[in-house]
Amino acid sequence: MRIEGKTFIATGGASGLGRAAAEAILGAGGTVLLLDVNTEVGHATATTLGDRAFFVKADVTSETEVQAAVDEAVTNLGGLHGVVNAAGIGPAAKVLGKNGPHALELFEKTIRVNLIGTFNVIRLAAAAIAKTASDASGERGVIVNTASIAAYDGQIGQPAYAASKGGIVALTLPVAREFAPIGIRVMTVAPGIFDTPLLAALPEAARVSLGQQVPFPSRLGRPAEYGALVRHIIENEMLNGEVIRLDGALRMAPR
Repeated sequence: MRIEGKTFIATGGASGLGRAAAEAILGAGGTVLLLDVNTEVGHATATTLGDRAFFVKADVTSETEVQAAVDEAVTNLGGLHGVVNAAGIGPAAKVLGKNGPHALELFEKTIRVNLIGTFNVIRLAAAAIAKTASDASGERGVIVNTASIAAYDGQIGQPAYAASKGGIVALTLPVAREFAPIGIRVMTVAPGIFDTPLLAALPEAARVSLGQQVPFPSRLGRPAEYGALVRHIIENEMLNGEVIRLDGALRMAPR
């Protein structure tokens, strides 16, 4: 799909990987509607990114708020042609921790935000994308989800996070197959350890140590590298129904 002149939604778009995806799309001439729960950072990011970046406060688990964002794109931004699902949380807790069994509420919240939130955005965005005109090849839009290598190499303390990301991996192919006849591609990126706000609070020594675990390049991933892959997925019509690990050949140890 040619990005120029098209409109995309980026969830978690105020910072981190979501913002990097937005920057890549904007760099290719697209328009981006940033969805995030952080109003202050969201507005500031949209202002920084320029006049083709817009912000709407939305919780990905809310049908009402996501539908309002989709309607905003369709009504005021020239339609909707794609989505990058990058919103998510990453709590750490063992199944049997020092204070007892894993809190059920925390497990449910992680699944709800990461997996159900992704599905909520997919279903509502796809309903709008399906109504847009197709291009010469029959393509109407592209959906890019964000999983994690934890879906494959989940560490001790990641049962909720790994399960939520594993669910995103599992839904990729069936949704891509369903959407194929209407010209909507569905792909998922599974990042390794990236230099995002999630890791920003760690001491520098810890960040360096994490990066050294990556075979090559032995450093934390740069959000722009995730953004570059998202752009390529959108532009490469043959990429569909697959999960791409973006991890420098990292395979996570048990802990």
